[in-house]
Amino acid sequence: MFEIISQVLKYVFILIIYLFIFSIIRLMYLDIKSINKKGSSLDTAYLKVVNRLDSLNFKMQEYYILKGTISIGRSSKSDIVIKDKFVSKNQLNIIEEKGSFFLEDLDSANGTYLNGERVEDIIELRNGDKIGVGLIQFIFVDNRG
Repeated sequence: MFEIISQVLKYVFILIIYLFIFSIIRLMYLDIKSINKKGSSLDTAYLKVVNRLDSLNFKMQEYYILKGTISIGRSSKSDIVIKDKFVSKNQLNIIEEKGSFFLEDLDSANGTYLNGERVEDIIELRNGDKIGVGLIQFIFVDNRG
């Protein structure tokens, strides 16, 4: 009797382990699938937040689509609001002009950084550029044709 119960419990335990492994693989698949959808379905220019969003003490989206002139700063009137104490109320603008995007620092106190260098003038953005604003890092992604 004891052997039968131990055999049944052994197979139940193995089944539970397989179901657990299957659920982990399924979650990984769904996560990878959602990343591919987000990245490839955006046929536009956008900013992607590099920071882990759960490590920030304020809310931010993962992506910000760029059209026209976008203002970034701590002010609630900004298009992209960053509630970081190292970000000025009016930190920078990203301007779309003739199919290109340009970054303009608005004389912010702590500065805006493009690929690790402080921005002094208006600079044209290129695909893959890293923009540093306070504690936030963005990557400029241009998926337009």
